Amino acid sequence: MKYLVSFFFALLLLLGCQSKSKTEEEIEKIPVNLELVRFDKVFAQSSPSDLENLKSQYPLFFPEQYHDSIWVEKMQDTLQKQLNNEVVKVFPSEEKLEDDLIALFQHIKYYFPDFSTPEVFTTTSDVDYRTKVIANDQFLIIELDTYLGEDHFFYEGISKYISKTMKPSQIMPDVASAYAKKYISVPTQRSFLEQIIYYGKELYLKDLWLPNVPDAEKMGYTEDEMNWAVENEVEVWRYFIENELLYSTDVKLLQRFITPAPFSKFNLEIDNESPGMIGKYIGWKIVQSYMEENAVSVLQLMNKRAEEIFNDSKYKPKK
Repeated sequence: MKYLVSFFFALLLLLGCQSKSKTEEEIEKIPVNLELVRFDKVFAQSSPSDLENLKSQYPLFFPEQYHDSIWVEKMQDTLQKQLNNEVVKVFPSEEKLEDDLIALFQHIKYYFPDFSTPEVFTTTSDVDYRTKVIANDQFLIIELDTYLGEDHFFYEGISKYISKTMKPSQIMPDVASAYAKKYISVPTQRSFLEQIIYYGKELYLKDLWLPNVPDAEKMGYTEDEMNWAVENEVEVWRYFIENELLYSTDVKLLQRFITPAPFSKFNLEIDNESPGMIGKYIGWKIVQSYMEENAVSVLQLMNKRAEEIFNDSKYKPKK
């Protein structure tokens, strides 16, 4: 009997892998016509005499309220030239970026057929890590100088909890986050549960859209931080329940457990060991549990209310 059970589970696993492979085969057939413009390279190779032509060809990057002298100064700035050189060192070719974006857009289009492939631009931003990716229906802008590597010398002085995500492997998770917001219904209530479920939906879309990306990078965690979240899921959930946080509308909970931070704020000894944004992780696990327990499409999930998702998820973390 023991061998029969083992065979049964092995068969289920095999069938699951085959099913996933079939889905991926369908996704790979979806046509995506990607146009990627390395505006960072174009600007770096230009001189002040090229400015009028650049403004005509790429008006998106030259807001009318800024005088031409701003761009001329930028072209001649020594620090900007050094930044351009560092970007080219890390991203000499567009090939991998294009391949990754095509795969991501194919996955988005598989689950949301109305998705239109945007025109993609890469640029620099004086290392403005607050706007690493800008996305809408028409265009996607990726600021490559915010992805040079977490220990890059340009990032000296930036807090480690921020710079740890400033690496090439974080580009696709950031792009996925930007487009996920297009499909997730905005919370109508201010409860902590509404907030964590919102981000749980975003992370669930990353599961679907980025099947080969490690969970740690979906969260913006290091491997150690991800391991802490997994190993302490029961204790975190117990803390949320015992302190009646789920239906609380205390805005401080966002800073304590959702927004990027060096650690989550339980006001306990474990604070310095914990990673930030642990509320997002719990929301992710609730949404995953809900989708395992219910026959619901991804599109339906996006519009489900947080309380319904929670009640029907049967979420119960296990040691």
